[in-house]
Amino acid sequence: MKAAFYTLGCKVNQYETQAMQTQFAQDGYEIVPFSETADVYVVNSCAVTAEGERKSRQVLHRARRQNPAAVIVLCGCAAQSFPERALALDEPDVVCGTTDRLAVPALVRRARETGRRVEAIRRDNRREAYEPLRIDRLAERTRAFVKIEDGCDRFCAYCIVPYARGNVRSRPLAEIRAEAARLAANGYREIVLVGINLSAYGTGEGTDLADAAAAASLDGALRVRFGSLEPDLLTDAMIARLRRIPGVCRHFHLSLQSGCAETLRRMRRVYGPAEYRHVVQALRAAFPGCAVTTDILVGFPGETEQMHAEALAFVREMDFADAHIFAYSRRAGTLADRMPDQVPPQVKKRRAEEMEAAVAESRRRWLASFVGSRVKALFLEQPGRAARGLTDNNLTVRVETEENLQNKEEFVIITRYTDSECIAERCEA
Repeated sequence: MKAAFYTLGCKVNQYETQAMQTQFAQDGYEIVPFSETADVYVVNSCAVTAEGERKSRQVLHRARRQNPAAVIVLCGCAAQSFPERALALDEPDVVCGTTDRLAVPALVRRARETGRRVEAIRRDNRREAYEPLRIDRLAERTRAFVKIEDGCDRFCAYCIVPYARGNVRSRPLAEIRAEAARLAANGYREIVLVGINLSAYGTGEGTDLADAAAAASLDGALRVRFGSLEPDLLTDAMIARLRRIPGVCRHFHLSLQSGCAETLRRMRRVYGPAEYRHVVQALRAAFPGCAVTTDILVGFPGETEQMHAEALAFVREMDFADAHIFAYSRRAGTLADRMPDQVPPQVKKRRAEEMEAAVAESRRRWLASFVGSRVKALFLEQPGRAARGLTDNNLTVRVETEENLQNKEEFVIITRYTDSECIAERCEA
């Protein structure tokens, strides 16, 4: 029996797909690419944007065309957030949400044995415990995403995710340490800690993100990088503790959304530009040369040209190493969907382009500042004669070499840069 998987959305979804692949493999399935004919297709959906939901439907259609007799599974945030829409689709034989991932092979067996659709969405997931997923091996043998937290209690005005993911719950430290040890034993060199609200790790349990980072680093044996972080939870005390943990990468993806105080208030974010500025300054002081990257949302309902100008000015001031720019997308069930003064699509498009231009300028400055510098890179891949690696502060470096550098850490000197990477030469340690 063969099983194929397709993942939409965030790194948490990617981790959960890998955990489901592990479970299917333990049940005797051969894991194959989604493009191949399979007996089971699993589509792990995303609900953040309407586009993500549309893409899920496309992928389901594709799976049914590839093998009309296959058992097709729709799981993930879109199914959890909009169960009626998920159940109205013709393709899925199994519809489940964001819980009980380990039970998916059993749900597939039930669908096959009964010939009937299996619905396994828990309609109230606010009080779920942390689901003990695990992975041992991934397709990439250098860095691994490790989920340590699920859920969010914030309910930002634009976001459907808390409805899909439920309350904040955290993975026990012993499990984090054990998975890190398994991955290290299998040759991995870097772990990226991910969660729905990663900064909230340990809430109500007497632990926090610094404890998780220390557990994952194995006393510096592994590099530890963070997924997206909420600025208000990254306190001065937390930053000081993180600085003392060996292996913590100097890369902080610090969610902004808007640089305008009024827009942040209407988004129901719990910080303003001044608080965000303080955290960035504290990180740069504690981790010299660190990369600060972010997410920016333009065209939020009611955003005026003046508000956009304020947000643009703040982004220029912060001098980000990079940023993901998104135009606001309406999601039914959120507060923002019911707000007046929705911004026209053409205005959102222009504002996104202006924001992208500002970020591109700061990114060029960031890359240019490292020309002539000696840095250490962990090489992730070796396509042909070009080895590509990543520094702890998120510089992508390319070295022309005949030697296979994959999964090795080496010092290089950066000689120039392009829009996407730094060109470097090997040097003595």
